[in-house]
Amino acid sequence: MTFIALACIALYVAAAWQLGVRLLGATQHQQQLPSVAMMGLGLVALCLHGATLYETTLGPDGLRLGVFNVLSMVGWVVTALVLFALRGRPLDNLGLFVLPLTALSVLLAWLLPSPASMSPSLGIGLQVHIGVSVLGYGLLALAALQAALVALQDHFLREKRWMGALRALPPLTRQEELLFQLIGAGFFFLSLSLASGAMYVTDLFGQHLVHKTVLSGLAWCVFGVVLFGRWRFGWRGRTVIRWCLAAFVLLMLGYFGAKLVLEEILGRSWSN
Repeated sequence: MTFIALACIALYVAAAWQLGVRLLGATQHQQQLPSVAMMGLGLVALCLHGATLYETTLGPDGLRLGVFNVLSMVGWVVTALVLFALRGRPLDNLGLFVLPLTALSVLLAWLLPSPASMSPSLGIGLQVHIGVSVLGYGLLALAALQAALVALQDHFLREKRWMGALRALPPLTRQEELLFQLIGAGFFFLSLSLASGAMYVTDLFGQHLVHKTVLSGLAWCVFGVVLFGRWRFGWRGRTVIRWCLAAFVLLMLGYFGAKLVLEEILGRSWSN
């Protein structure tokens, strides 16, 4: 498993490097791999990442859903979305951020293994809840990265800097359209996650779910306001970017922040 994890990390970094060379423009002294080869690096890394998730998440004593394992799962979903969307949508620029961050998530899950926290036999409802939650977090993580990229692109256009690099990016209006598509898809799955999760809440305080529920609910409200503002008032630009990033911070604090404090500091989980 050590070799697989290290190979996965190395391939993610190599794919990110080649993607950066392709997007920013290689010089005559830099060797640039074809797009197909770059995709191949990412896909092999994704397969190896899946193998590490299988080993670190599934155990005979239960399902290990510690904070770093879940972070690695979200990274896998985000990377899969980016790689499989390369042909149809301008998501390849996000790979510059996604691939190194996913490599970091693999490293953390490998170095800091999680204890078993759930029964090995899960009901179909709980499995659906976990699946839609990870997918929703992945889509909204992509939306947050896209919002940050739109903010940088808008800033450099105003300052007339890095114009050569900006030519490799789609037009700003297309970038904003993609941002709202990601927010809309993520909001849909986040809604399913909150609705399905509510079925398993019996005692907010006893299950240590207060912070997660409140912050996730606030994030859901903010994302909903952003989508309504876009539909009703045509919101765009810096206002949308700020609200999107703020909502994502709330969402991450609600899940990963609360889970990190419970597991790594208090030695507890949401089930006990």
